[in-house]
Amino acid sequence: MEIVPVPAFADNYIWLVHDDASRETAVVDPGDGAAALGEAKRRGWAIGQVWNTHWHRDHTGGNLVVKETTGARISGPGGETIPGIDVPLAEGDTIRLGRRVGRVIEVPGHTLGHIALIFDEDGVAFVGDTLFAMGCGRLFEGTPEQMYGSLQRLAELPEGTRLYCAHEYTLANARFAAHAEPGNGAIARRLAEVQELRDHFAITLPTTVAQERATNPFVRAANASDFAALRTAKDSFRS
Repeated sequence: MEIVPVPAFADNYIWLVHDDASRETAVVDPGDGAAALGEAKRRGWAIGQVWNTHWHRDHTGGNLVVKETTGARISGPGGETIPGIDVPLAEGDTIRLGRRVGRVIEVPGHTLGHIALIFDEDGVAFVGDTLFAMGCGRLFEGTPEQMYGSLQRLAELPEGTRLYCAHEYTLANARFAAHAEPGNGAIARRLAEVQELRDHFAITLPTTVAQERATNPFVRAANASDFAALRTAKDSFRS
C-alpha cells in the first residue's frame, strides 16, 4: 500500500492510497478535488474510490468533481450527509482496495457519525479529524465522553499502527502538550523534532499509536472528565 499526502487549503492533507498489485487507487477526504485529481494524474494513477471519514466540507468538498471526472465510488459514514455517497458505512463494515481489506469503526466526537478506516494487515488507519498527532479534534457535535472513548479505541490498536490524520496541526499540538505535561521528556523531545520538521516545511505525519500513547495528552487522560478539562484548556490555549 502506497500512501501519498496531497496538501490542500491552509493545513489539510488529502491521502491518495494506491495498491500496486491491482493498480487501484482511493482518495481519502478530498476536500479539494482538483488537487487530488492533479496528483493522481501526475503519478499515472486512476482514482476509483473516495473514502470519507466525516461530512465536513474541507473533507468532502471535492467528492463530486472526483466522481464526475473518474466515476469513482464514494463511501462514507451512513449517518452523515456525504455528497455523492454510493456506499454508506457503519461499524463493522469493510472496504476493499484490490485484495486489501479495511474495517470500519465508529469514532464519534468531532462529528456524531465520524468513522475511521483500519487496515490491520498493513498497520494503517485513516482517522480523519478524531485523533491528530499529539492532539484531537474539536467537539463540534459529540460529547467529551464520546471523543474520549473514540481516542481510546484508536489507542488500543497495535503500537506500530500508522495513523493518517487530516491536518498539519502537530506543532501547535506539541506546544500545548508540553504545557499540559511539562515533566514529560518524550513530549519535550518530540516538540523539538516537530519544530525541526516544520522549520523545513516537512510533513509531520503519519504518527503512530506508540507515539500517541507516549506524547498525546488527550490519549493519556485518565478519564473523560480529565479529557474534557484538557479540551477546554486547548480551545483557549495560545502558544
